[in-house]
Amino acid sequence: MSAVEIKPSAPVYLPFEDQIARLDRQIEELRKQDNSLQGPNAHQIRQIQIEQTQLLKEIYANLSPWQTVQVSRHPQRPLLSDYLNLMFKDVRILHGDRCFGDDRAIVTAMGQIGREKVMIIGQNKGKDIKEKIACNFGCANPEGYRKALLKMKMAEKFGLPIVTLIDTPGAYPGIGAEERGQAQAIAVNLMEMSRLRVPIICVVIGEGGSGGALGIGVGDKLAMLQYSYYSVISPEGCAAILWHDGSQAPRAAEALKLTGKDLMKLNLIDAVIPEPLGGAHRNIHDTVYSVEQFLLKSLTELKRLKIDTLLDRRYRKIRSFGQNCVELSGLAVQEAPAIPDRLSAKVQITESTQTSPVQQ
Repeated sequence: MSAVEIKPSAPVYLPFEDQIARLDRQIEELRKQDNSLQGPNAHQIRQIQIEQTQLLKEIYANLSPWQTVQVSRHPQRPLLSDYLNLMFKDVRILHGDRCFGDDRAIVTAMGQIGREKVMIIGQNKGKDIKEKIACNFGCANPEGYRKALLKMKMAEKFGLPIVTLIDTPGAYPGIGAEERGQAQAIAVNLMEMSRLRVPIICVVIGEGGSGGALGIGVGDKLAMLQYSYYSVISPEGCAAILWHDGSQAPRAAEALKLTGKDLMKLNLIDAVIPEPLGGAHRNIHDTVYSVEQFLLKSLTELKRLKIDTLLDRRYRKIRSFGQNCVELSGLAVQEAPAIPDRLSAKVQITESTQTSPVQQ
């Protein structure tokens, strides 16, 4: 797949970027009047750009976990297709799981990064509405995970390192997926990836949600982009379970410790890859370059190890998860989640008594 030029589109602003949007509008108005570098408005434009840069630094240096989640979901954030086009050479897409079908939410391909030939496994959210619907907005079915494992086994056979790019809100929750063994497909991937005899590098490039991310997320190195998240559940899902209220998502995001900074403290990831000022969507090429440099450095390091040493390190890494987490007694519990009155046991028992027929 040859590299393609990414065409700029109208910027999309997040809820906490109102001041940035205002400054952009001011710059646009001044440029409409005179766009020359030495024109009467040139000095004023430069001053506004300096102010905007400083404002971006302040905002993005103090993002809350929920704001980080919003950045990871930005509609202009680079997706798997951008990485395939800009980071890899000689890409050959591989299809099907030899069992049910070809899940478009997971893309498998052979390609080359630098001088290294690799197997690429990535989650595809889609660019436009038609493509998003075709790949379930990045939520894979069991056949997607089985396809991924089949291609990983092929990589093992030919001694190719594996690179996985994670970007999904979670595995597809439909009844068909459950009937075809969604949980088993993910569980088998976890087991098999832990013992594949080739280097595996995993990078969270956007959302890393639940078992959908874990299904291709076991490896020797796990890194995250600076404004991505990696969590056992989405903040909205967590809020719906604990508080029966999706609007509590910001509170849930804070409790989940889902940012790269938090996960580094817990030793659950190996690296946080920096993003350009204002997030990956503001400079796709620099973001892709940063990920590429991390992958090349990690591949060089891992290929120096003997396979048995690599597997032993991977096993010990997986077994160590949770050892550095804070003890339960040290957690600061602000308040117990409040159950709405309409869902309380007392109300439900009363309602069932009133509606059920009296047994004589």
